[in-house]
Amino acid sequence: MSRRIVFSVAAGVAVLAGAGAFAVAYAGDQPPSVAHSAARYVAPEGGRGGSLTFTTDVTASSGVKNVKVLAWPANSSFAKQGLTEKDMAAVESAVCKPSGEDTVRCTYTASVTRAEADESPRGPWHVAVLATAKDGDTTLDTKAADFTVG
Repeated sequence: MSRRIVFSVAAGVAVLAGAGAFAVAYAGDQPPSVAHSAARYVAPEGGRGGSLTFTTDVTASSGVKNVKVLAWPANSSFAKQGLTEKDMAAVESAVCKPSGEDTVRCTYTASVTRAEADESPRGPWHVAVLATAKDGDTTLDTKAADFTVG
């Protein structure tokens, strides 16, 4: 084998190894991703209470530490000021179960009483999600899903 061929092969292997190492390092640095989010609101009716159910899939290469959920009216101060991670600090967490290698399926359910429904602003609402990975990376999706309070 000539020196030129050996050098070319060695250079090619080095480039491919470097690209592979970069891809693995880059994949490990990705913040959590939130996908397939859906919200379902059922208003109280008669003697039956209502509910809000929200589901989402969260993927994080280091694993998912927690997922916090907040429903907020589209005409609230959050629409003007913007919702922040600090706003999400004290909200409730969803219940998450493994659904893939690095993915969890999270569900949040809240009861809605007649009094709560009567006091709630009518119209469109959004569901915000703060996903935190085990390595500390976070993703805030302020409009992961929408629903309407009628």
